[in-house]
Amino acid sequence: MEIDLESAMKLSRRELRVLLLHEFRLGRKATKATSNICGTMGKDVLSIRTAQHWFHRFKNGSFELDDLPHTGRLLEVDMDLLKQLIEQDPRLTTRCLAERLGCFQITVETHLHEIGKSWKYGVWIPHELSPIQLQQRLMLVWN
Repeated sequence: MEIDLESAMKLSRRELRVLLLHEFRLGRKATKATSNICGTMGKDVLSIRTAQHWFHRFKNGSFELDDLPHTGRLLEVDMDLLKQLIEQDPRLTTRCLAERLGCFQITVETHLHEIGKSWKYGVWIPHELSPIQLQQRLMLVWN
């Protein structure tokens, strides 16, 4: 029986975990389970390391297949609060803003760029050029 790997199914993480649990209960090793699943579902659908991770969990008696809630810093930011903080003090660094908002520094940086802010001369300024700056640029081009 030939398998058309190009039409391989898109499996959710939970579905992959169910397949891994099935292979675990059959007494197979993680590498063999990976080979079996990738052979039927698609070449790169699962890594050996992921299979080893889940087999380790199953071996320790943890059969919860759904993602557990994560603790840690937020990936999203209250944009209104971010804008308010920047307007109050445009000299706040991304590190300081991240501490105040309780999120990652890179998250703050990403959101600032999304709202069109750039860090120049120690302050957050709008990324677009002002009418005067546009006029000065045009004067440089024409001269």
